Amino acid sequence: MVEYTWPPEEKRSILGDRISRLDGPVKVTGAAEYSFDVRRPGMLHGKILRCPHAHARITRLDVSAAREMPGVRAVRVIQDEGSEIRWALDEVVSVAADTEELARDAVRAVEIEYEVLPHFVDGENKDEAFESSPAGSRTEGDPDAAFEAAVHRHRGYYGLPSVSHNCLEAHGQVCEWNGDRLTVWASTQVVSSMPNQYADALEIPASNVRVISQHIGGGFGSKFSADRWGIECARLARETNRPVKLMLEREPELTVAGDRPSSYAEVEVAADGDGKLVAWRSSSWGSGGLAGSRGAPPLPYVFEVPNRRIDHLSVVTNVASARAWRAPNHPQGCFITLSALEDLAAEMDVDPYDLLWDNLDLTGRLEPIYRDELPIAEELMGWKKRWTPRGEGGKGPIKRGLGLGVHTWGGRGHRSNCQVTIHPDGVAEARLASQDIGTGTRTVIAIALAETLGLPLSKVRVSIGDSVYPASGGSGGSTTVGGVSSSTRRAAVNVREQLFQEVAPHLEAEPEELELAEGTVRVRAEPDRSITWEEAIGFLAGHPVTNIPLSASGSNPGPGQLTDSGVGGVQMAEVRVDTETGIVRVEKMVAVQDCGLVVDEKTAISQVHGGLIMGISYALSEEKILDPVTGRMLNTDFESYKIAGYGEVGELVVHMMTGEGYDERGVIGLGEPPVISPGAAISNAVANAIGVRVPYLPLTPRRILDTLAGRGGRS
Repeated sequence: MVEYTWPPEEKRSILGDRISRLDGPVKVTGAAEYSFDVRRPGMLHGKILRCPHAHARITRLDVSAAREMPGVRAVRVIQDEGSEIRWALDEVVSVAADTEELARDAVRAVEIEYEVLPHFVDGENKDEAFESSPAGSRTEGDPDAAFEAAVHRHRGYYGLPSVSHNCLEAHGQVCEWNGDRLTVWASTQVVSSMPNQYADALEIPASNVRVISQHIGGGFGSKFSADRWGIECARLARETNRPVKLMLEREPELTVAGDRPSSYAEVEVAADGDGKLVAWRSSSWGSGGLAGSRGAPPLPYVFEVPNRRIDHLSVVTNVASARAWRAPNHPQGCFITLSALEDLAAEMDVDPYDLLWDNLDLTGRLEPIYRDELPIAEELMGWKKRWTPRGEGGKGPIKRGLGLGVHTWGGRGHRSNCQVTIHPDGVAEARLASQDIGTGTRTVIAIALAETLGLPLSKVRVSIGDSVYPASGGSGGSTTVGGVSSSTRRAAVNVREQLFQEVAPHLEAEPEELELAEGTVRVRAEPDRSITWEEAIGFLAGHPVTNIPLSASGSNPGPGQLTDSGVGGVQMAEVRVDTETGIVRVEKMVAVQDCGLVVDEKTAISQVHGGLIMGISYALSEEKILDPVTGRMLNTDFESYKIAGYGEVGELVVHMMTGEGYDERGVIGLGEPPVISPGAAISNAVANAIGVRVPYLPLTPRRILDTLAGRGGRS
């Protein structure tokens, strides 16, 4: 019976090695084609007229002047007179023209008038909201009695604003019709499910829609929908019978293409005389636009405090609805919880490392992972030698501090189908529709295929990013690597078994006695009894029945434990704070991370680096600034929406947990976990340095100075 397992460490050839991304050369040379790069013969350019108001009703709309302009090929009304607009930059009219410039001119030629209606965009001021609703409330144990009996108590207020996804390649697509068949070159995280979205909106069979996405310039959870602009692009293309390209410009990209919801919380936490956490109370709220807060942050995060009461309020604002943003709600829950615990440790006058260590029994099945990881992080940072109590960050205006955070995530592989074919030239090809959103999916698939068939990477080919290939799940929830590696492994094992059946007679052996290794097919117990891979393929080519490529399929989920769920990570931050200017500099970040079996150590470490950089960015500078008067987002470009650059990142140290106790779990997703802890770790380090908590992220110079001056640090 065939076993679907990953090979043990001593039997691996390239699995877990440091292997560069296979798509690296085409990206650095500019040969990689993104949706933005697609140029089709006769292609038109699409643009959209957007409402400038956060809440309004269209009272007059006249598109006749735009329709009459030379070079304008189509004008479509999306929302007509009488329509209510509920967020700024919502779509009203779409146009297609010969050039981008003409399309912009046509948008400006549309005559439109609005009745401006009251709006609300400040999700922190919940008491002033037009609409809010409870979104989670629970009580466990007896928190009131536990607080009464506790020896140590802390009460705090913490908040994180909404942040934009900031995909370098904006949302968009090129749409082209051939009769009643539609091809879409889309920047998307869901190649396989995108055809259904277009088909439903356009009332055509899903089999008539092909979606292609060879390379994506970032998604971070925001590119799961065809979106209204995508459907409009297809409609413009159908109306003009010409290809249409419609990509968002930077202002709508930052404003309406998705963001992470805000979260604010009033927290009380308590411990007994031995430093054991005994009680938690939190009242939290936040907003993700018209959809409210999109769920509650997990509070308390990671630590299951025995007596707890949690309430969460979802606040509705006149802002485009939030979308999944790397580890939805976990960065918020982590920041709020770990800030409160570090503040409790400061009031207890104990090292927060010790407080966390003494309470790891409250982390359930993650306890052994954290007990492995914390000492490694401590050694890499030199925590015990360098940590000082809060406010003792050094003499003079430059203060230094250390902070830490812990996190978890699921990451079980998604549903994925793969077909592996061994071609007559000896090249093994894996086909599956999955997209590579820039994290190395192609490379992971190639490694799983080459490892299973005992081939070098030069003898395998990966074909992905096209909905005509076997369906594979979306790149969300850190499910891609586990899903595609598992389906590829199963398909490769199945085709390997076919090969053994054909080749066994030539080696005078039974199929179950054979193995593939080092480019040969050989008898496992007698490695010298072997034939080369090329000879094996030659036998197939000369067979009158099998003179066709060998091919087999595999799916995840399927037999065998190839992927799992639930990882843990520990991060530590070292910061330098200038108390005269308020500038925070991250000197060093240490990340110790579990992701089960590591397929490619190089891309795994790169994933953690990416999470750390993104975390540093939202900790120090990222924030959607909304004007309460107009309801418009004010910082809608990369000059005013500050993203961390090379100079803000500092030293990054990553340690991957591998070997016994970790590899046996199978492959677990890694994209989201590393982005969770940086906000907590960096904020805790700043509090350690300057002696007082800055209760809000991002840790801007003004918030640092306001906090030091006793003004609360909200501005």
